[in-house]
Amino acid sequence: MPDIPFGFSLPGAQPPDPSDPQQMQQFMAQLQQMFAAPGSGPVNWDLARQVAASQLSASGDPAVNMHERHQVEEALRLADLWLDPVCALPSGIHKAVAWNRNEWIYNTLDVWKKLCEPIAGRMVGAMGDLVPEEARAQLGPMQSMVATLGGALFGGQLGQAFGQLAAEVLSAGDIGLPLGPAGTAALVPANIKAYGEGLELPEDQVRLYVALREAAHQRLFGHVPWLRAHVLNAVEAYANGITVNREAIEEAMSRVDPTDPESMQAMALEGIFTPEDTPQQKAGLARLETALALVEGWVGHVVDDAAGDRLPSVAALGEAFRRRRAAGGPAEQTFAALVGLELRPRRLREAGALWTAVTEQRGFQGRDGLWDHPDLLPTDEDFANPEVFARGQSDWDISELEGLESNPEPGADEPGPEDTDKK
Repeated sequence: MPDIPFGFSLPGAQPPDPSDPQQMQQFMAQLQQMFAAPGSGPVNWDLARQVAASQLSASGDPAVNMHERHQVEEALRLADLWLDPVCALPSGIHKAVAWNRNEWIYNTLDVWKKLCEPIAGRMVGAMGDLVPEEARAQLGPMQSMVATLGGALFGGQLGQAFGQLAAEVLSAGDIGLPLGPAGTAALVPANIKAYGEGLELPEDQVRLYVALREAAHQRLFGHVPWLRAHVLNAVEAYANGITVNREAIEEAMSRVDPTDPESMQAMALEGIFTPEDTPQQKAGLARLETALALVEGWVGHVVDDAAGDRLPSVAALGEAFRRRRAAGGPAEQTFAALVGLELRPRRLREAGALWTAVTEQRGFQGRDGLWDHPDLLPTDEDFANPEVFARGQSDWDISELEGLESNPEPGADEPGPEDTDKK
């Protein structure tokens, strides 16, 4: 597929011959149509979907057959049965589905919009401010293209990242965020098969282990009412503190001639974000990393406990998943470069050890009771002394807990993306 500006591909586009005025005119018309998509906002989401779909079409997106759907439903049903004796939270699965890669993108896009648009808005605004007023007047019919250059640029490169992520993720909750619709447990059979082949482990064991993780995620986010808002707000708060490196944008835009599509290939998003060193931003990052680590650590601990002696490859699978989440895959690294945010929990092993210590001291009922309120959860400092934290929690007085429950975390009752859509 031929390349077009920004390093992504426009389906059906042919490389224009600069010496052929008709070809160049048609190509410019395609670009203008792409940039002028109505209602695109700071991110051209239509373009993002188009680019992701085009990338998946090139790399392959196997359809889910009836046999695979049945395997996914049975794996999730069995996973819930295994979790019941080791988890105080009941099943959170209202719907068990198998997605292909495009369906993963479609069903998670609403949450990605919430996470990406604040950063994209600042980047697009900074680009617009750098275009001199006299230059805008001289652009004539190309003005609309330049005005939406940032949105198209961000949409195209986000589409690439989504296409890569969709080819790697194993389930709806695979990267630790509540991306899918509430109550919908989803596995991606094509990716599970490929991942199992890479580990040289039986596909049915890998599928069941992924199903256990997905079912555990659904229990946690389905029955801890404040958690979805807590995690998404932590991501959004950190994203809102990221600043744009205006010098990097200015340097990149200086190489762009709006009348020359090839010059736009010089634009790149990586490196345009400047980490903020303020105490507020550092606190926001610590809050986000702690939240991701606690969620992932709890899921890993509960799943390994549930699998126990039932799953022969549980030890190998548990270690493989911890390494996978701690390191992050190529697609997560691409996303981090685009929006300045890493989604991997940095202290996953420490969080797992902490949940193990709490379970030993208080049992799984006491462990899961810590999710009753965010103020009951371990802090970043507690990771260093899990035994001290585990013993100390037994001193909580019931009146203190009732006081916390009467003052829930701000935003905990706010509707999630799914609830907003229903309205």
